[in-house]
Amino acid sequence: MDAALLAIAAVWGAVTGLLIPRAAYRFAVEPEEPWRTACPVGHPLTGPARGWLGPARCAPCTAGPGALAVPGADTDTATGRPGAEPEPGPEPSHIPRTPAPDTSPGPGTPLYAPRVLTPLVTVVACVALAAATGARPELIGWLALAPVAVLLAVVDRRVHRLPDPLTLPLAGAAALLLGGAALLPGHAGSWTSGLLGGLVLGGFYFLLFLINPNGMGFGDVKLALALGVALGWYGWTVLFLGAFAGFLFGAAYGLALVLLRRAGRRTGIPFGPFMIGGALAGLLLGALAAG
Repeated sequence: MDAALLAIAAVWGAVTGLLIPRAAYRFAVEPEEPWRTACPVGHPLTGPARGWLGPARCAPCTAGPGALAVPGADTDTATGRPGAEPEPGPEPSHIPRTPAPDTSPGPGTPLYAPRVLTPLVTVVACVALAAATGARPELIGWLALAPVAVLLAVVDRRVHRLPDPLTLPLAGAAALLLGGAALLPGHAGSWTSGLLGGLVLGGFYFLLFLINPNGMGFGDVKLALALGVALGWYGWTVLFLGAFAGFLFGAAYGLALVLLRRAGRRTGIPFGPFMIGGALAGLLLGALAAG
């Protein structure tokens, strides 16, 4: 086992994992709501990629309590400085006052993904994939896809939603990355079976959605496309094992909630994290068997 390869995978997982909490916070909104653009206290989220990339806490919040600005606080129109005292004078009655938008999450909604657990999970996933795959070309694809998969799991866990801007590009990226890996010597999979695997698993989940739309979300169908491409890379056996493991993990979690009386038989659970966990288990088995 190449220690340098594992170290690179660990660093990659740590760096990308630290970027997940902010993106998860912005994506974790209810359907029909826009993605969040401000932190919980109202600071605009700025930075690379229009503020999507960055640490969990925005710069003003990190600077300390003195930098906090409460949404709706007075602002000096001349200087733009929050908290400045307005000039006294009568307020024209004919000008309507527009209330400041409420950028804070609803009651009970977590503000950010765990800033320690999420990067740790990403590191573990990347290192495990590197250890199982070795220095084969498809490892580049696994490492590129892993942080997005963790992000999807975090968002789905929070709001039972798998956003299209993540699921659909993930499927396309999986096909392109593995297509590139198939052109390089030393790969241990089949791009054709990967594409077919995406169609088969996506079609299977679509059938489940048609049978029981209340129990299977359409986001799960789109996620299945990407997971099917990845699992199908190592063949039909790995595809079946990874898909079955996802159902097994989800069933075990649901049963545990029922036994602990924290949920009923009809309580909805986010299935995306279990799909992703099952796919990871299948990929690890497939990579080890191919080696």
